Amino acid sequence: MLTFTIRRLILSVPTLLFISLAIFLLLELSPGDPMAQVPLTVPPDVKEKMRQALGLGQPWHIRYWKWLVQFFWVEPLVFVDWLTGSGFSANYQRMISWQTRGPVMALVVQSLPQTMWVVAMSYVVGVLIAIPIGIYSAYRHYSIFDQSGTFITMVGFSIPPFFTGPLMIVIFAVQLGWLPSTYNTVHKVLDWDSFVIQLKQMVLPIMVLSLQTTAQISRYMRSSMLDNLKQDYVLTARAKGLSEWIVVMVHALRNSMIPVVTVIALGIPSVFGGAIITENVFKVNGLGYQLLIALFASDIPTVMTFTFIFAVLIVFFNLVADILYGVLDPRIRYE
Repeated sequence: MLTFTIRRLILSVPTLLFISLAIFLLLELSPGDPMAQVPLTVPPDVKEKMRQALGLGQPWHIRYWKWLVQFFWVEPLVFVDWLTGSGFSANYQRMISWQTRGPVMALVVQSLPQTMWVVAMSYVVGVLIAIPIGIYSAYRHYSIFDQSGTFITMVGFSIPPFFTGPLMIVIFAVQLGWLPSTYNTVHKVLDWDSFVIQLKQMVLPIMVLSLQTTAQISRYMRSSMLDNLKQDYVLTARAKGLSEWIVVMVHALRNSMIPVVTVIALGIPSVFGGAIITENVFKVNGLGYQLLIALFASDIPTVMTFTFIFAVLIVFFNLVADILYGVLDPRIRYE
């Protein structure tokens, strides 16, 4: 397992480099000019100097190389300086956002906690709801609960977040007035009352994101459980007189979780992608919200960095899925 993990980590390096190059070239071909938002009163020669200051006059391969150095060398040095109080990164140029004129990683550090509050919590909630639903639907397949769950999950999986988000706002914020329609990013939890406010403003975005997670994972869980409940080892366990709880929750569940764990691990980056729309609907100042703002402003360094972070998440959780696959199933051996 250790050899497999090391080999996958080594192979992920050229994969990420190729992905970063593809993202950079796509952004180069995309329309948009970062100088478009500059007022018309600014003289053309001043605009040209601003363009040169942003590095737009350099060839694309030089700008790509500078981005690689900044992302993989300069920013880690900045992190080391922050931890140790040293000054290794003092003489290096950091990645600068064309829109804010500040470090791009400062935006990441500022936005990541907001995204994690919403995305991580929604995924945990979705998984905790989906697994029991899938297990019970498989155990009572073709029952009213199973058929109702199938209908609800298919509807939930089919409706996109940009529809469910406003729908939740209309029902729970406008009509009923139970929950706030927007997320207050600057809200601080200091006591019980402020904690309750934080929970209330998290409910709607978490509901929207966890809906699709629950729909997808519960279907995989049901299908996997149905397949394993028909296997000979389950019949043997029942013939030995084991209780239904032990048969279902110990013997069948362990093998059923093997493909489901892969779906769970690979679904985490997709939730971050879905959060791009959800964060904008509820005004959550997270990674997705900042990414769309950068796209509208043609802020290539910010778009490049945020998009590459999503790519790193996909590669990382692919590796996590493979490792968990081997842990759950001892029959699997990586040569």
